[in-house]
Amino acid sequence: MTKFWENHQDQLILFGKNLILSIIILVLAWIVCKILRKVICRTMEKISAADRSLEHVLYVMARTFILLFAVLIILDLFRINTASILTVLGAAGLAVGLAMKDSLSNIASGLMLLILRPYKSGDCVECGGISGTVRETGLFTTILETADGIFIAAPNSAVFGNPVKNYSRNATRRGDITVSIAYGDSLPLAMETFLTFLNAHELILKNPAPEVLVTDLTASSMNLTLRFWTAGENYWTVYWQIKTRLKQVVEDAGLNMPRAVAPLPPIQTTVSK
Repeated sequence: MTKFWENHQDQLILFGKNLILSIIILVLAWIVCKILRKVICRTMEKISAADRSLEHVLYVMARTFILLFAVLIILDLFRINTASILTVLGAAGLAVGLAMKDSLSNIASGLMLLILRPYKSGDCVECGGISGTVRETGLFTTILETADGIFIAAPNSAVFGNPVKNYSRNATRRGDITVSIAYGDSLPLAMETFLTFLNAHELILKNPAPEVLVTDLTASSMNLTLRFWTAGENYWTVYWQIKTRLKQVVEDAGLNMPRAVAPLPPIQTTVSK
């Protein structure tokens, strides 16, 4: 051991210094990542319109860059040719990029969704035949939860490539409910009754004012549409409450809902032999 030390003393000392420096660099990189995360978090809190998912994506990208930079410095300390490594990584990255073009498309789409923000976490959306509440927008997928509690992971490219219908974006939302009355009923009375019913509901907005419109005249009934505006978060509450009370309102006003006419029984014929 003594002879080994005498022969390789300078190399061992240099290796020890480089090892200590490497540990210091990694610790500093870890500290910088922590500080950067706090900076990103505080910046996102100041921007009220920023989505919380953007904070995580930015931190992951910045942390990856910082750690990669620290590794390159450590490799240079040990006199490893980083230029050749970068060349190999570049060629490998190109090959991987061509092989994973769909995944890269998801990343690009995810960044565009976070920048353009057609929705944010907690919004109820419908896109490409998929509907649900947005829980998270990641680099590759958008996580949604349906009304019946089903987990959906949709590729970002599929979401970004289709029109997005956001039910939570606007502060107010319009509801339309159709009710049928018989031809023997008074149409002015029915319209006045339904309009009074809508105006009496505490969650229905007075501006825009609710309306009752005649939308169709069928062979057996007059179809009226009850149109109202309410706050987005109250939409389904108002919708189901009106549906529940509507039959009683019709009966209290002396109106009649037409009943479906039973089909006539088939005519049986006998063939004489």
